[in-house]
Amino acid sequence: MSQRYRPVHSSRVLRRALVVTALGCMHAATRAADGDLPAWTFGGFGTVSAVHSTEKLADYTASPLSPGQAGYGKHWAVDVDSRLGAQLGVQLDKRWSAVVQVVSERNVEHNYKPEVEWANVKYRATPDLSLRLGRIALPLYLAADYRKASYALPWVRPPVELYSTMPISNSDGFDASYRWNLAGTKQTTQVFFGRTSIRLSRDFDAKAKRMVGLTQRTTAGALTVQATAANAIFQVPAGGELFDVLSQFGPAGQALAARYDIRSKRVSVFSAGFTYDPGAWFVTGEIGRTNTRSLLGDQTASYLSGGYRFGALTPYATFSAVHANMDVQVAGLPTTGLPPQVAALALQANAVLNDFLREVPTQHAISAGVRWDAGPSHAFKLQLERARPHDGSSGTLTNAQPGYQSGKSFNVISLSADFVF
Repeated sequence: MSQRYRPVHSSRVLRRALVVTALGCMHAATRAADGDLPAWTFGGFGTVSAVHSTEKLADYTASPLSPGQAGYGKHWAVDVDSRLGAQLGVQLDKRWSAVVQVVSERNVEHNYKPEVEWANVKYRATPDLSLRLGRIALPLYLAADYRKASYALPWVRPPVELYSTMPISNSDGFDASYRWNLAGTKQTTQVFFGRTSIRLSRDFDAKAKRMVGLTQRTTAGALTVQATAANAIFQVPAGGELFDVLSQFGPAGQALAARYDIRSKRVSVFSAGFTYDPGAWFVTGEIGRTNTRSLLGDQTASYLSGGYRFGALTPYATFSAVHANMDVQVAGLPTTGLPPQVAALALQANAVLNDFLREVPTQHAISAGVRWDAGPSHAFKLQLERARPHDGSSGTLTNAQPGYQSGKSFNVISLSADFVF
């Protein structure tokens, strides 16, 4: 996959997304061809947004790793999508290159500390085979290379029902990509190996180890199809007290602890998607399943989106949904025949367990918006969304407060200004 934050659509309008960076890369390539090496490139991207949610007992957020505060936290929140990124690249010779990308966005520690998104060295072994080592974008979804560069997207943000189920965007490791042709189509096969660490709260990090995956991308004219399968060992040093309590209640409790323990579980991800963009209009969709085999959930999510371009204006609409492939409320420990104090402890453990399960998202949403390309390197977007968590889940909402009720629809208004430089 290209490491540039390029648009998923090939239209004239969206190709503007990286015009500055593309020119820089072309200049670097020309210098490289002339033997003037090393050749350096620099570019950046950013978003300034404001988001309002009508749900007042929870917060709307685009990712659990960069939680926003629209709803309960703030009437209008600027932290849901706002970010700034910069990318530095160097072409050392015809085979060797390197790139570093740094992104600043709100994190779980409630600050905007810059984080290294990419930092890798690339070796072009042949015109069709490339190898990379370092911090690399994970190709889990269609927008993996540019999910944080919102200018390259038709929407304000990627559909959260799918993209928030696995918010990890990079790994530290190795990948290999091979380009080949088949029956008039362009094929790219990518294998990747690595590990990553994710800050989930101020108190602890989660780790994904022994990550391995395969991505296959096919392009035929205006159609692009991609499928990815990956798995890793996911370790979250949290919930130990709950699982230890459950284990004390005999076989039933031990079965619950084994089922939901998040301290070390194999996680599998599968996704498939397509985009068709002949120029004047586009349609794109993805479906994916993330199974953590734990309290973090087993979910299937999908979306379908389309839009039509009228000059600088692109109205669009999206339907998206996420479904839990598991119960988000369970009976938990049996209390019949237990002494009162022991039964009270069992009921408390059941309540904590169900509080966690309630956060496994089950939700559907419909949204409509318009993008205005006001210039060659900046765009404005307005997006309206109506979402409804159900089946006892709080959906993709975070920070649910006492009195929050699943099954109630809420509306989201998003305004954003995207730019590249």
